[in-house]
Amino acid sequence: MGDYVRQMPHHGSADLARRPSAFARFHIDLPLLVLLLILTGYGLFVLYSASGQSMGAVIRQGRYFAVAYVIMIVGAQFSLQRYTRWAPWLYLGGVAMLVGVMFFGVGAKGAQRWLQIGGFRFQPSEVMKLVVPMAVAWYLADRPLSPRFRDILVALVLVAIPFLLILQQPDLGTSLLIASSGLFVLFVAGIGWRYILGAVVLALASAWPAWMFVLKDYQKQRILTLLNPESDKLGAGWNIIQSKTAIGSGGWTGKGWLEGTQSQLDFLPESHTDFIIAVLAEEHGLRGVAVLLAIYVLILLRGFWIGVNAQTSFGRMMAGSLTLTFFVYIFVNMGMVAGLLPVVGVPLPLVSAGGTSVVTLMAGFGILMAVSTERKLVIR
Repeated sequence: MGDYVRQMPHHGSADLARRPSAFARFHIDLPLLVLLLILTGYGLFVLYSASGQSMGAVIRQGRYFAVAYVIMIVGAQFSLQRYTRWAPWLYLGGVAMLVGVMFFGVGAKGAQRWLQIGGFRFQPSEVMKLVVPMAVAWYLADRPLSPRFRDILVALVLVAIPFLLILQQPDLGTSLLIASSGLFVLFVAGIGWRYILGAVVLALASAWPAWMFVLKDYQKQRILTLLNPESDKLGAGWNIIQSKTAIGSGGWTGKGWLEGTQSQLDFLPESHTDFIIAVLAEEHGLRGVAVLLAIYVLILLRGFWIGVNAQTSFGRMMAGSLTLTFFVYIFVNMGMVAGLLPVVGVPLPLVSAGGTSVVTLMAGFGILMAVSTERKLVIR
């Protein structure tokens, strides 16, 4: 499918040395694939305990993983040139769907975030986690790097439109993740430090106006609960108190698989989704968390390696943004479970139960594999 660079064949041993592996021919980055298989397998192991020993939950999540892997492999087959051509149209389509959510969206739990077509319901904001960085990278790819001030403004507009639309749903957590993914493209593109420092100053200066005029009451409550969870032990502070109790009681070795009291006795809410790492910490201790962190670090390092070795500006910006966004998922989830960040409903990537986030993340890894194998084919 891809428009890949052709290399002239060589003779003898040199030709054999340059011959691509079977995985490269299918545009699969083998180290990344192995790490993802290990991570998803570990996630199913933890999920069995976190879901109350439900094989049904494990099988359902396994099906999500199977679909996600297929999507990842299919996505890896397309060349970066095709992603570049599709980027503006995907962006326009995504924005149109977000506008559609405002008028025709399906609501649940006080939020209107879904579109329903026939019997199929989906969340357009999840698609934008990939489309926004792709659109920003498309815009900057053919322009001088580091970006000029005018190009930075256009990129910020591309980020701001979906950010504001998703913020209205309301979905602060997702809107911030999407904004981060687009801003990471600017960072990888080599934006000047004066712009970064200016953005930090602007963010600090806008904190009070945002608190007064932007944040809703429940969002303010989450921040206040973070600062003092004991102020409402049986209400807003319950989640953080129970998660910290579970993490602290695990110690170094943990209480043993299926032996966690906070999770198995249902003291820990959302134990199979947002707070699943608290289950891991309680039952397997710091050792179990360290294993998970090691897997995550290796995936991040592989993503950065792919970005550094990318052959095009578009590939480098996409790889950097996707990898940094994956890091933000990990950091935000672990931070909120440990009581260091407000609870914003961000799942632990490829470990928490759920289908939409898994498919989105694996589609991103498919693009990462497309970047990795872009110029590794030898066509004889």
